[in-house]
Amino acid sequence: MKNKHLIVITIILSVLSLFIGAKSLSFVDLLKGGEEELLIFLLSRVPRLVSILITGMALSVSGLIMQQLTRNKFVSPSTAATMDSAKFGIMVAMILMPGVSVMGKMAIAFVFALAGTFLFMYILKKVKVKNVIIIPLVGIMLGNLIDSITTFVSYRFDLIQNINAWLQGSFSMVTKGRYELIYIAIPLFIVAYLFANKFTIAGMGEDFSKNLGLNYQLVVNIGLTLVALISSAVLVTIGSIPFVGLIVPNIVSMIRGDNLKNTLGTTALLGAAFLLFADILGRVLIYPYEISISLTVGVLGSIIFLVLIFKGVKK
Repeated sequence: MKNKHLIVITIILSVLSLFIGAKSLSFVDLLKGGEEELLIFLLSRVPRLVSILITGMALSVSGLIMQQLTRNKFVSPSTAATMDSAKFGIMVAMILMPGVSVMGKMAIAFVFALAGTFLFMYILKKVKVKNVIIIPLVGIMLGNLIDSITTFVSYRFDLIQNINAWLQGSFSMVTKGRYELIYIAIPLFIVAYLFANKFTIAGMGEDFSKNLGLNYQLVVNIGLTLVALISSAVLVTIGSIPFVGLIVPNIVSMIRGDNLKNTLGTTALLGAAFLLFADILGRVLIYPYEISISLTVGVLGSIIFLVLIFKGVKK
């Protein structure tokens, strides 16, 4: 899998994304300079495309970091209680600080996401059986526990509809002025690239890393902080999107290996292309209506996830 091929695929999908939607739009309409068409293009279609690209890259890279640090290919923010903890944080913000800004919600979600991720890592240290299936199951069970608490408290405070509406993954409401927070993922990509080699070494185990002079705990903490920040930004801006951080790094590692610095760019590009494809599919299946991205990705991702599990079991 070459990056230039992924770039071409992503460009083709990006062009399709710009001109597919409930409102028909074409190059001719833009060239004619129609005011309505131009406003839709600049205020809706372009922001949506940018948010899809950044979200796909962000979720894929965060999943890659998680898998590297936990040394397990079936771990991601959605299976390590990171996303569920961020949801809990948003609920807390809605109850205790209903008037807080979007940035404030993200900050609170980040704190809870980081706490949930560290709790997952702490539990992993206590688990005696650490095979490829048990570790993600521990994360899923922890995430379901946190999600159950979130649902219960939301019900008690009559916030079920608000929480569901806020967290339902969808790009349909992305317009200019409502998505820019996702840009925080770009500097996080740069930090992830700078620490890529250290993450790779940390993924070889604590003892091995320390023998090479690496501050293992510091590197792990930096990696988990990046994952929590990315997850919080995506959750607050777009909502919850499953499987992207789980399946994309697995596909890339099967083809290009486990050196994080070599696979980081490919993982980001494939994540963007996959999310673009899923979004376009959701827009055309019941046109002119739209299926939410979380549902589309959930169906596609679950199929790919099952294939990866059965392939792992056979090995």
